Amino acid sequence: MKLIENTEGLDIDIISGELDDNFSDLVFNTKKVVKDCLFVCIKGRNFDTHDAIDDIVKLGAKAVVVEKDIKRDDICVIKVDNTRAALARLSAAYFDHPSKKMKIIGITGTKGKTTSSHMLKKLLEQNAKVGLIGTNGITIGDMHRSTLNTTPESYELQKTFKECLDAGCEYVVMEVSSQAVMLKRIEGINFHIGIFTNISPDHIGPDEHKDFEEYLMYKSLFFKQCEKTIVNADDEHSEYVLKQSTSNEKYKFGKTGDFVINHINYISDKDFLGTSFCISCSDVIKDKYGIESVGDILVGIPGEFNVYNALSALSAAIICKVEPQVLQSALKDIKVNGRMEVAYSSHDIKIIIDYAHNAISTESLINTLRQYKPKRLVVVFGSGGNRSKDRRYSMGEICGKMADFSVVTADNSRYEKTEDIIADIVEKLSATGGKYITIPDRKEAIFYAIENSKPGDIIAIVGKGHEDYQEINGVRHHFLDREVVEECLEKMNEKN
Repeated sequence: MKLIENTEGLDIDIISGELDDNFSDLVFNTKKVVKDCLFVCIKGRNFDTHDAIDDIVKLGAKAVVVEKDIKRDDICVIKVDNTRAALARLSAAYFDHPSKKMKIIGITGTKGKTTSSHMLKKLLEQNAKVGLIGTNGITIGDMHRSTLNTTPESYELQKTFKECLDAGCEYVVMEVSSQAVMLKRIEGINFHIGIFTNISPDHIGPDEHKDFEEYLMYKSLFFKQCEKTIVNADDEHSEYVLKQSTSNEKYKFGKTGDFVINHINYISDKDFLGTSFCISCSDVIKDKYGIESVGDILVGIPGEFNVYNALSALSAAIICKVEPQVLQSALKDIKVNGRMEVAYSSHDIKIIIDYAHNAISTESLINTLRQYKPKRLVVVFGSGGNRSKDRRYSMGEICGKMADFSVVTADNSRYEKTEDIIADIVEKLSATGGKYITIPDRKEAIFYAIENSKPGDIIAIVGKGHEDYQEINGVRHHFLDREVVEECLEKMNEKN
């Protein structure tokens, strides 16, 4: 197939050989080289495929795309300014520009991307077929598979777009990480809507961003590719994001703006733990999209921050002309694996599973669940091995001060001993005077918390969330908190 000819926005320089623009395949992995393919050289964290051109030639590639000055007599060498950007644009052409034939909605932010994307999918799929790409994997209809990155590499991303298109999707909702922007994975994609949830210091370090300013810059660059921009007005950096955006339409959501939260209620019934609230819309939204307000919206995930996640999704759904009656009810039974997931709810107890694995997220979770006035708040948690000890110390201190009872157990111990990690946690927890028990086996710990629960308890099982494994001595063993909860409840029912 002709690739170069069909690739948009690609500026090339043939620095050796002659271009025969008829390739068998597009490849960027040295293990997947086939005869007559076009190979794109990428400088990765641990390996630079520019250094493997000898092997690439031997395996039969017809041409290589490079960003370094490399001249050879045995292969056509095509130079570009940035090979990651070139791979993204070539990949779009290779799959015949699938994103142009659907509406792509991207969500970025430090927190809330996963939950907001699931919520928006749920709202949109009342009227259309929707693909989903993000931290929890890729979902197209009944098909679900995991992905290594929040936003896949550009070739995999374009391949997924093609799968969505072939499956009849009208929309694709996707999480957009700052790494994806920095590494050009979304290069050349025109987003129908871009959503900014919030930003706080994160992903800063040798292999990520050098400082917060760079992190914010890459988050904001995303909005230069969006037709419409929606930002959280209550985030202090929202105005900066809006200034960077080149969108034709720019909107705000929050306590002020174009989509305003009103009348939040925290509901804890027998089979429901969540919120209800109303939205009032600005005159701009009323005139352009015909909706002035939406009342009595039910969201089946607890907490104010999930009201914000819901509002971001609802704002986009209004722009996509989803009917108000759908907006009111579609999120009542929403579940996002491992994100403030209500695993069980009854008159007696409620069980929450969440990915909180540091002091900030754990404190936020506890404060959120306090809004539902439990008789006791029981937290089951551990801390990952081979990570900063500050994390385990601070989690122990937070749970000791804020939980009514803690069950300290294993997380992903990796190459450390679980008992040593627990000892570090208890060192800080015990100093607070908080009540606790240590049970190294995570399954036993979850069973203990549920079997010894009291009427009115909320049990929060935190740290692993959606993860379906437990890593011990470098080996991942299948383990999913939700399955353990279900097993425990089933055994308790059999006894009764």
